[in-house]
Amino acid sequence: MSNYHLEICIDSIESAKRAIAGGATRLEVCSALSEGGLTPSLGLCKFIKSHSKILIYAMIRIRHGNFVYTEEEVDAMLYDLLMLRNIGVDGFVFGGLNSDCTIDVNCCSKIISVAKPLPVTFHRAFDEVKNPFEALEQIINLGFVRILTSGQRNTALEGLNLIGELVKLANDKIIIMPGSGITPDNIAMIKKISGAKEFHASAKVPVHIERKEISNEQSEIKFGSSETANLMMIASEDLIKQMINIINE
Repeated sequence: MSNYHLEICIDSIESAKRAIAGGATRLEVCSALSEGGLTPSLGLCKFIKSHSKILIYAMIRIRHGNFVYTEEEVDAMLYDLLMLRNIGVDGFVFGGLNSDCTIDVNCCSKIISVAKPLPVTFHRAFDEVKNPFEALEQIINLGFVRILTSGQRNTALEGLNLIGELVKLANDKIIIMPGSGITPDNIAMIKKISGAKEFHASAKVPVHIERKEISNEQSEIKFGSSETANLMMIASEDLIKQMINIINE
């Protein structure tokens, strides 16, 4: 088995099927990837677990926006986590911050405690922390198994220097997983320079969805943007296969 892994984030059954067919090692299962990823439905996770042996990590994020959560929001997310654990997900993805861009140790420790013994990834909330090196140590001490990061830049390619430093400092105490903007065109460079062994991508492409004809006057009603009504962003099996082949070279 390869020492390198590719995690694909998905928010639909079709993306899950294509990611699995493409050879993804693990799925980060979300809803609303257009919002950066929110907690997925139980049904989506149950479907994937029923049709594949692939590892799935469920996003725990109750809303879009920042990662500073109230006690009520944390309680709601803990309930979501319990429900997802009960249907057999393999791990979770979470990140909580204080208003001063430091790690919310109290919030994160609650998530880790309730998730046990399942692993938890600290997501790209890490890219907003004030001191990434101090945050790295806190996240290790809290018991997270990996950090998803773009190196505090918009894309992993731009943040390669910091990602490489984090990989060295982590010293196998935690996995540093580059993510954001990773494609077949840059994954080899990101692998080489960062020294990372796990990578995170969406590999999304626009797919045209055929609409069935509706034979009444309601057929002209539009939901959302009319320009994107017939388009869905779906994981590309081909792009995933390409990236898998590249990291295993």
